[in-house]
Amino acid sequence: MSMITFAIAAFILAITPGPGLAYVVAKTVSSGRTAGLASCIGTAIGGLVHVLAAAFGLSLVIAKSAVAFNAIKFVGAAYLVFLGIRLLMRKSEATPVGDVAAQGSRHAMIEGVVVEAMNVKTALFFLAFLPQFISPTSDMTGQLALLGSICVALNTLVDIFAVFTAERLLVSESLRAARARLMTRISGVTMICLGFFLAASKRHI
Repeated sequence: MSMITFAIAAFILAITPGPGLAYVVAKTVSSGRTAGLASCIGTAIGGLVHVLAAAFGLSLVIAKSAVAFNAIKFVGAAYLVFLGIRLLMRKSEATPVGDVAAQGSRHAMIEGVVVEAMNVKTALFFLAFLPQFISPTSDMTGQLALLGSICVALNTLVDIFAVFTAERLLVSESLRAARARLMTRISGVTMICLGFFLAASKRHI
């Protein structure tokens, strides 16, 4: 398949809501733009973990092994549910901006790495999607790494756009605090639902 076909497919998949996008929006709502952008860096790093796994064949091992698949699937699902519950239990307390920026960004990036790295659906996606666009006569590892990195870059750009969009929605309304609480709860519920969906997903490979 052509690179144009790959670019179109990768873009469509990038704008499709998933755990990573839900997380960066939730983090922006709860902790601000800086933490949201830090979470984008984290999800990008987590995505690159899957790129390396796909390039070196680890995704194939996960897809073929029920034990490995279920272990990663349930750990990732449990972590998403945990983050969602924590958002729902978050109290509307006034926190100094400096503290939020210093602590929130570091934690947001680490959590972003974990959320994306533990999303086994991303590993299976790379395994099923990327091979359709590689040439069997060229270096497969290099091709998988390049195409996977392009996917991660597109996902990150969409995540960054989502951060600025979420921030604009918050600061442009007079009822900022009330809307922030509502968006936080919606994001929390979304992450919990995604966690349960991930846990209930079945192996197709």
